[in-house]
Amino acid sequence: MRHFLSTLFSIVILSYSGFAQAQTDTLSESREFLGREGLPNFFQKVQKGGPVSIAYFGGSITEAGNGWREQSLSWLQQHYPKANLTHINAAIGGTGSDLGVFRLKEHVLVHKPDLVFVEFAVNDGGQQPAKIHKAMEGIVRQIWRQNRRTDICFVYTLNAPMAPALLAHRMPNSVRAMEDIANHYGIPSVHMGLEVIRLDRQGKLVWGGKKEDFPDKTVFAPDKTHPYSDTGHRLYVEALSKALQQITTVGKPGSHAIPKPFVSDNWENAQMISVQSLTRQGDWKELTPTTDTVARQLRNRFPYLLKSNQPGASIQFKIKGTMAGIYDVIGPGCGQYAVTVDGTPGALYPRFDSYATYYRSHYFFLPTLNEGTHTITLTVSPEPLDKAAILKTRNQTITDPRKYAENAVYAGQLLIIGKLEK
Repeated sequence: MRHFLSTLFSIVILSYSGFAQAQTDTLSESREFLGREGLPNFFQKVQKGGPVSIAYFGGSITEAGNGWREQSLSWLQQHYPKANLTHINAAIGGTGSDLGVFRLKEHVLVHKPDLVFVEFAVNDGGQQPAKIHKAMEGIVRQIWRQNRRTDICFVYTLNAPMAPALLAHRMPNSVRAMEDIANHYGIPSVHMGLEVIRLDRQGKLVWGGKKEDFPDKTVFAPDKTHPYSDTGHRLYVEALSKALQQITTVGKPGSHAIPKPFVSDNWENAQMISVQSLTRQGDWKELTPTTDTVARQLRNRFPYLLKSNQPGASIQFKIKGTMAGIYDVIGPGCGQYAVTVDGTPGALYPRFDSYATYYRSHYFFLPTLNEGTHTITLTVSPEPLDKAAILKTRNQTITDPRKYAENAVYAGQLLIIGKLEK
């Protein structure tokens, strides 16, 4: 089996515009990128000069200050001084492509970018390939539905849990699934972390810790996931810049062809809608950054935010479609939602977890719905959570009970595939 995988990863059989590509759905360890149809519209614009917009779409690794996002933008500005480069930081920590496909229009497409970097490999690490296919294909088709001249590049980051697969010459499942979509649409992809794996194999890298504790080695990150700016992020940018230089002349400028879908039930029609217009019962408060600390902390996530701590208070909506969810908040003072679909009680959705020592944006989806019209009610559950026990799973303790006393829920955006009905 190992010999087969080694052979598979070493096949280089198709010459395309001056460099090699492989007829597999993965990237070789010795080749960090696949150019496919390139980024011809982007490079045409930066070479001519003038305004060029780049969207960085991903999770916390992309959101990080002085990380690969800012460093790669700086590199591009240095190499294309005539271009007036601007960028959109469309990254949200702790989120994957499943939320990304819903928020794409509001956070990325409204800015009309010329290039979109898509980074969700780490946060999609626990997702099933079928779900990744639906979300990533939905992202691609939404972008090209708006403008078929917008270029897209998939970039893959990594963390310590992904290392065993890569060290065994296998790509992580999330990357494999994303490569299926990249192959289908001719989208270039860059695995920015393969130099990290090479250093690990050579015994020159430590995945997590303080840099001063390992003076003779490269320390990737403090927590094995979120890289240091001058080590992990620097290695990412070196890989990306090398790839970009080699695909500068690949492909022909023009409209991207949109083939038949890779999966027929992809999430191209995903949309995010403010909860402001939904029917409410009971006591709900509209929060603003000037009057509420949570709304102020998350003002870049939610233009509109509701809160209720009244058991039995509810939000109701009707959709004609197959999926529904909520983009909301998890934190110390949160409780849980009780959900009813078409009058049938469903599961409870706790808005508190073992990381909920602070407030952060989060989301959840209901199980896939049958085609048709459905009435959905989200109710503040009266059932309390054992927050001390939940925190104990990560060796956290409650030192200030007042901070955790409330059992509220928040609501910011409705996530649906389908149409919101009146």
